[in-house]
Amino acid sequence: MKTPYDIILKPVITERSMDDAAMKKYTFKVAPDANKTQIKEAVEEIFGVDVEKVNVINVKGKLKRMGRYVGRTAKSKKAIVTLTESSKEIEFFEGL
Repeated sequence: MKTPYDIILKPVITERSMDDAAMKKYTFKVAPDANKTQIKEAVEEIFGVDVEKVNVINVKGKLKRMGRYVGRTAKSKKAIVTLTESSKEIEFFEGL
């Protein structure tokens, strides 16, 4: 069985994700085989918050060229986690 730290890989730090953090929406890169229920339980256990809903995005790898050779970057999976109104904020995102 996977631990919560195997499911939540790292936070996504972009301008858009920082704007969403003000509305208690946090973006994480997650394991490709994780589902919404596993992501919800992992975030609740790691950060001690109450999760209202989870939106999942499968990101395709981009085409990249090196001269005449064409390859792809790795595909990944992102999750946007929305917290309940009564839940506390995640401290990791407060200092950024």
